[in-house]
This record gives sequence, structure tokens and C-alpha cells, in this order.
Amino acid sequence: MLSHADNEILTRVGPGTPMGEVLRRYWTPALLGEEVPVPGGDPVRVRLLGEDLVAFRDTTGRVGLIQENCPHRGASLYFGRNEAGPDGTCGLRCPYHGWQFDADGACIDMPSEPATSTFKDRVRAKAYPVHESGGIVWTYMGPAETMTPFRDFGTETLPADKVVATKLHTTCNWIQTMEGNLDTAHISWLHAWSAAADIADDGTDKPGYPSNRMTWKYWMHDRAPRIEVENTWYGFRYGGLRTTPNGHTNVRITEYVAPYSTIIAAIPYNTRHLMVVPIDDHNCWRYNFDAQVQANPQGYGGAPLFDASPYDTAFTRRTGGITPRTHVAANDYLIDREVQRTETFTGVSDFVSQDMMVTESMGPIYDRSTEQLGQLDKAVIRMRRLLIGAAKALAADGTPPPALADEGRDFTTIRAADKTLEEGEDWRYLGTDDDPAVQEALQSLVAERHPVAGD
Repeated sequence: MLSHADNEILTRVGPGTPMGEVLRRYWTPALLGEEVPVPGGDPVRVRLLGEDLVAFRDTTGRVGLIQENCPHRGASLYFGRNEAGPDGTCGLRCPYHGWQFDADGACIDMPSEPATSTFKDRVRAKAYPVHESGGIVWTYMGPAETMTPFRDFGTETLPADKVVATKLHTTCNWIQTMEGNLDTAHISWLHAWSAAADIADDGTDKPGYPSNRMTWKYWMHDRAPRIEVENTWYGFRYGGLRTTPNGHTNVRITEYVAPYSTIIAAIPYNTRHLMVVPIDDHNCWRYNFDAQVQANPQGYGGAPLFDASPYDTAFTRRTGGITPRTHVAANDYLIDREVQRTETFTGVSDFVSQDMMVTESMGPIYDRSTEQLGQLDKAVIRMRRLLIGAAKALAADGTPPPALADEGRDFTTIRAADKTLEEGEDWRYLGTDDDPAVQEALQSLVAERHPVAGD
């Protein structure tokens, strides 16, 4: 359990809060690029880390992210005109008195003041730097003097036809969602379905890579995985080890990249990020984005995971944009009690909505001073300690938080993985550059991009 004081540190993200100051040191998703798709298009409201902002793509194609309230009298710039200025400059013009602000927050036109006035040169809207990568508009909201380079998880070189990014609104504190992502034990319960226990062995219950279909059976067979956590320079990675029906050990490795990101286990490995970004203390976005082109030349895993399950809705399988909510608290997540009794553990038809049901049902901010934790919570405990420690250290003496991009680290080498181990095999090398499956995939990508003449 946490003390009330530490729970407040962990969950509060507004300006001036200890955690809010930590989060502002990182480049953070602000919105999807497709939310501001065209130059001169409509502005978009953005609420991020408890601040109300407006994003717009000016007539030259540059994205701005500025305070929502006009510095003059507070009218919302969301209602502003996105247009070119009188001298060829461009920006968002307030509908109240015509003051215009560019993507940097500078006031570039003040037509309601005398033509001889220089007042506009002394007026600025708060603006944050942005960087577009991987279908996301990222921003840095911390002090200018501590801004580090953009953390490239691989999106900077991702081909345009491989860019996929989505976001999903969640009505609970961001830590509740993060804790769900770092809990491999819950898949054996929350996401269970009765028929998974009867899946026939397809010959992959042996050391090596199982089929995706068989992993459902593993989760149902061993519902109390052993958790092993390994600290890393970017946060930590952990293995959830389960005994398979044939007596082997399967491991699911999940990555945690401070402060927002998880990479969930997949066969043979995974580089897709699930990044939880606080809107404010009571709401968050779940961003999913492809960070790299991921090759699988041997077709490890076979048919996709959800092809074997009863969970098949547009929500789970959506591949881009803002995901609409169909299963929400107001309709009890469309729970079917008869299905819950006879087919699935929850009776909720959508896989991701099952996660929303439990994390949102805790309330806007869960009081962790009352909880009782077990060995299955090792990764959750590690994340909390890392974040609370970072917040206290930054507040105490300015110690920079972990996993910033100012130390020459390669964020493209962070990968989750899933494999059934050989006797005595150490799971810690899986997903790393030393993993033969990774080496094979990288060589395949090189060959695909640079074919030998005559091939």
C-alpha cells in the first residue's frame, strides 16, 4: 500500500505538482497528426497534464500548440480564425478583438490597437514546442533550459505507409491504466474465456515459439504466473512465467519505459507502444502507435491472437484515429450476465473494454492506502517506486528523471517478447539485439529494403 501523501505525488499531474513537473521533462503525445490534417484547418482543443490548450496547423503546415484563453481578455482561441496575416505571417486570430498569434505564441497582429502601437511586440500566448513523428504531434512542456532531444522509438524513420497511431479516452487517473498494462496476471482472469481450456495442442507446446492460439490455453492453464523484474536504464522489463500443460515454462516479457510507455509481450517480439498520457488527474488517453517496421520472416505465432478468441469488435481491432467508446460505465460496459456465467469471465464482449471496466470502476483516483498487494504486483510496485522516487528527487535537488534522450541511448532496441523456454534458458536476452529472432527479423528488413541486384 501507499501512504496518502505518496498516492497524491503519484497521481496529481497539474502544473507545479511533483509528478507534473517530472512528466513535463519528457516529450509527450499531445494529439494525433490527423486531428489537424490540413494547413489552415480548424483548431482543436487539447487538454494535457491539466492545462487547456489549442492546437492548429497554420497555413504553411506548421503545427502550433498554445494556451486556449487569449492573453487579452480570455476568450477561447478554439473559436479563432486560422488564417494568413497581413504581411504573409500566419496564425490563429482571436474572434473577440482580432489579435493573432503564431505557432510560437507571438502576437503577430493587433488590429484593434492604433497602427502606431508596439503593444503586440510585448504580448505572447503560452506556447509549447512540438515535433511530429509516427502519426503523433508530440510536445515538450517543461523548462526550456532542460529540454532534451526527442526520444526516437523508431518513428523518425518509419515509412509513411507503416504509420499507425490511435488514441482512446479513459475516465480514470493515468496510473490506474498504467498499472493494468503492467499486470500480466490479469490476462488469466479478466480476459479469460471458458473454451480456451479445451484448445487442442497444435504441436507448439514445447520449447520455442508457441502459436498465438496456444497462448490463450497457457493463460487459462496457469493462472498464477511467477513475476521476475529486471531494472534497466529506461525503466524495467519483467517476465511473467507460466507452466504450460506439457510442463514447459512460457515467459511473457513486458517493457516499461519511463514515464508513460509499455510494450506488451508478443510472439516472437514486439515494438508497438501503449503510452498512457494524463489529460488531467481524472482522465487519460491510451495512445497506441507503431514505432518500427516489425518483420516476422518465419511467421512465428501463426494466426493473429484475436482470431482464436470470442473477442471480435471494431473497438479491439481499430487500426487508426480516435477510438470511439461503445462500452462505457453508463451502459455497464454492455455486460451480458448469461455470457459471464457460461462463456467468458467478464461477460464484456470487447477485450480492451474489459480493462476499462476494472480500471474505471476504481473511481477517478484510487486510494492506494487501503490496498493489499501480492507477488503478482511486483511490476506495479516497481513502477510506483520509480515514479515517486523521480518526483521526490527532482523536487529536492533538481535530479533529472530517468530515460531522457540526452545520454545517447538507443530507444529502438527496447522490445517485448514471448517464448517457451528451453531447460535452463534465461529469459532476459529475449527481445534484445542478442535474440536470434530479432537478428533474423532485422536481417530480413535489410534485405527487403536493399535487395541484391538481379533478385
